[in-house]
Amino acid sequence: MSDRVTALVTGASRGIGASVAQALVAAGFYVVGTATSESGAEQISAALGDDGFGLVLKLQDSESIAGAFAQIKDRVAMPLVLVNNAGITKDNLLLRMSDAQWSEVIDTNLNGAFRVTKPILRGMLKARWGRVINMGSVVGRMGNPGQGNYVASKAGLEGFTRSLALEVASRGVTVNAVAPGFIATDMTESLTEEQSAMMMARIPLGRMGNVEEIAATVAFLASENAGYITGQTLQVNGGLHFT
Repeated sequence: MSDRVTALVTGASRGIGASVAQALVAAGFYVVGTATSESGAEQISAALGDDGFGLVLKLQDSESIAGAFAQIKDRVAMPLVLVNNAGITKDNLLLRMSDAQWSEVIDTNLNGAFRVTKPILRGMLKARWGRVINMGSVVGRMGNPGQGNYVASKAGLEGFTRSLALEVASRGVTVNAVAPGFIATDMTESLTEEQSAMMMARIPLGRMGNVEEIAATVAFLASENAGYITGQTLQVNGGLHFT
């Protein structure tokens, strides 16, 4: 049992989520990270060591979420920091997109955030302190061909962020979003040199971001220093898109 404030990070087994988990540990939080598989949860536990643990949580499954929260309650205090990071893509042009491709992305990325946030809020409101941080994307503002489902989910998360911020502000709970641009992860490693060059030409800073830069932004929003920021979407995109 830890006496530190608990932070919950969904999708923490790799990439941005794993980096966010480490940044929150460095900021003094006890971190619970989630993955969709037992092997992913074990990987999180190994990475966090004495500073947290991993567990299985499937965003499309309310029973899985309830089970995950039961495990958290058995081991630590309920989280006062939530990072809704987990998400999926199922890209296709809209004319070719199946109902399943559309629904699975919306159900995971947007409905999943609702399912995880709702049961955590009560503890935050009671404590009169809390941080909800939703992981958006630059494409939520820009759009992106072949990603109508993903873009809709991320644009929806921004609206969710603003509305929830208004609902809980009087209790000292802030709700913000972080919208990464092109970030160097295992997903971008598969790009060809030509694709990478085209991407770089669109970014004024001339490079991809890194996961540590996104994690540092999340850690700041989780801190006391960000207590007067709420309902905002912080764009971390190297100048790719201004709002």
